[in-house]
Formats: sequence, C-alpha cells, structure tokens
Amino acid sequence: MYRNKYRLIIPFLAPSLILYLTFVFYPYARAMYISLTQWRGLANPPVFIGLGNFQAMLKDDYFWNALGNDAFYVVVLPIFTLGIALFFAFLFTQGIRFAKFFRVTYFFPQVMSVVAIGVLWSFVYHPTIGILKSLLNLIGISSPPVWLGNPDTVLGAIAAVTIWQAVGFYMVLFIAAMESIPSTYYEAAALDGASRWRIFWTITLPLIWDTLQTAIIFIMIGATNMFTITMTMTEGGPSRASEVLSTYLYNEAFINSKFGYGTAIAVALFFITLLISVVLTRLLRRESLEY
Repeated sequence: MYRNKYRLIIPFLAPSLILYLTFVFYPYARAMYISLTQWRGLANPPVFIGLGNFQAMLKDDYFWNALGNDAFYVVVLPIFTLGIALFFAFLFTQGIRFAKFFRVTYFFPQVMSVVAIGVLWSFVYHPTIGILKSLLNLIGISSPPVWLGNPDTVLGAIAAVTIWQAVGFYMVLFIAAMESIPSTYYEAAALDGASRWRIFWTITLPLIWDTLQTAIIFIMIGATNMFTITMTMTEGGPSRASEVLSTYLYNEAFINSKFGYGTAIAVALFFITLLISVVLTRLLRRESLEY
C-alpha cells in the first residue's frame, strides 16, 4: 500500500525537486565551493585554498567597516520603521477623517522602484539644488551638512530614505492585523475607562504580536541587504563610509575580479542573515493569543 502511494507521489514531486536542486541547491553548493578558492574569473580555473578567504576576511578592515554599517541598519531600520508604521496603523484605525486617503498616500512609495527612489532622494539631498537645502534655508539654516558627502551623516540619510519607503508596507500589514481584532474588546476596554494608549498596549499589541514578529524578522533580514539603495545613492562612499557587505562583495568580485573572496563575503553574509533569523525567532517566540 505504501509503495503504491509513493509511486503516485514521486512523479508529481520529481519536477519540482529537480528544479529546486538545479536552481537553488546547486548554486548554493557551488558558491560554498568557490568561497574556498582563489579565482580571478572565467579565464583561470579556481585554485582551492581552504579557509584562506575567511582568514583574510577576519583581518580585513574594509570587511569590518561594511559589517558595522550593516549592523547600524539592522538596529535603526526596525526601530524607526516599525515604530512609525505602528503609530500610523493605530491612528488610521481610529475612524479619523480621510484615513483611506492617507493609507494610499503612505503606501505609494512601496510601489516605486528602489532605483527611482534612490535617484529622487539624491536630488533631494543635493548640496546646491536640493529641496532639503532650500527648506532648511527657509528656517534659517544657511549651511546644512552635505548629507551624502559627509561620513557622519551618510548612513542616517540613506536610512531615512529606506524608512520613508518601507513604512507604508508595514503600516498596511499592521492595519490588516488590527482590523481583524473583534471590536467587542475595544468596546469593553472603553467602558472600563481605558485610554487609547492603554488599549494599544494591553489589547492591540498582544493580539497582533504574530504579525509584528514576522515584520521584525522580515525587516531585519532586509536591513542586511542594502545593495540597491546604497549603489544608487552613494556607491559606498564617501571613503567607504556607507559601504555594506553586499556592495563590498560586489566590488571585490566584479570590480577587483576577486571572485573567490567576494563569494566568501557572500557566504559570510548568508550565515549572518541565517543567524539573525534563528535568534530572532527564538527571542520573539511567545504563546499565540486566539480571538
């Protein structure tokens, strides 16, 4: 009986399994192997050097600089993006006027191309013709910083753009979760005299915790891959101040032709992302509330 069942199942699973092995498993396995080699490109065969690339990585100041920038985004982006998204989501579920208009307005950046957003905000931050400079001049700040040209401000400037672009997505996610909560809970809390702030902390937040947990993991994984917005706005400058691991591995592999070392950085980034996912899943785990 079991043999007949498997004979029926295997033909249906085989195409998907073959595609997965070909386009997912094999590239990962190949990348793992290349990370253990010294390879300058297609003209020369890879030379196996074991853990040499990873040993060099530990002594590479540029690698640690890029990792530090990634860590900055991993900390800053979830706090501000999810904090603002939660605030707007709660605000727009309280029956205020034009709530639907504001939902669409704040979600609009999410449907734009990241490259287009990077170009747009590069003009906003422009030190001579930028809109931001003009606005600051109106309020009496005659010499604002060169946002993308100053190592002290460039990370914050890029983070602000990413937060602006991502808030709408998480706001809609939280609104969907909040609107699924039975209104009887809010009515009972209102009868007991609870303030909106207390209702949010004692009713809304616990009941949308599963959605919030998913959002935290999702945005922290995304914070480790800031390649597109960074390359569009600064290309890792000035003086590598905004370089992240994804841009560093790109430069090492495709600009400096160090494909083995670049792949080793990619493998390290993969395990860092995997570690973040596992740790967050365990830290944020809690008993689900049913309603």
